Amino acid sequence: MQNRTWKPTVAGILSIVAGSLIVVSGLALLALGGTFIGALSGPSLHVPPLVASNIMSFLVIIAIPMIVLGAVSIVGGIFSLKRRLWGLALAGAICALAPYLVLGILAIIFVSLGKDEFSASSSQTRLPGIQE
Repeated sequence: MQNRTWKPTVAGILSIVAGSLIVVSGLALLALGGTFIGALSGPSLHVPPLVASNIMSFLVIIAIPMIVLGAVSIVGGIFSLKRRLWGLALAGAICALAPYLVLGILAIIFVSLGKDEFSASSSQTRLPGIQE
């Protein structure tokens, strides 16, 4: 392992920031969607229940993957800060790419450039019985 540089640290911070924003956006989408559906189903604006449930289903289909992407990005950022499991750190940076293009690209670049700093025992997992 080489000397510690700033690249994995910055990549981890970018992944954690992007992941946090993604999780908050997904949770806000669920909360605001539920509030919106509740307002549409109120006494003044009555929307058929089928339409309201379809809208809420659509919002859940969008929000749940956002929350999962954000969680993977946060976990990958933590592993990038610890300089362990390079593959997971890279996966977290890639998950940050989807909604926040600039943060994700920078995180991917910095994780890739700092690959040599990740611990060898964690970044090179071998399956039993397979020889190289």
